[in-house]
Amino acid sequence: MTRIVNCKNLGREAEGLESPPFPGEKGIRIYENISGQAWKEWITLQTMLINEHRLKAFEPEAKKFLAAEREKFLFGEGVSVPEGFTAPK
Repeated sequence: MTRIVNCKNLGREAEGLESPPFPGEKGIRIYENISGQAWKEWITLQTMLINEHRLKAFEPEAKKFLAAEREKFLFGEGVSVPEGFTAPK
């Protein structure tokens, strides 16, 4: 059976994630409040941020940056796109 959540990112009810995306309190918060669609959009955006900012995702500063951007994207504050970035058409 499909699990429905009131997605904080989309602002409406949508199909939820099958399981928390990672362990701990933050993973549970995402599981309870974010839809599968919004999570997929975050993964795409995260990939763009890693590439455009030339991040090494394993470095502590990159992890901190991505965690902050994830929070802003998923829970409604927007994200910081790199200067000069234009989305592909």
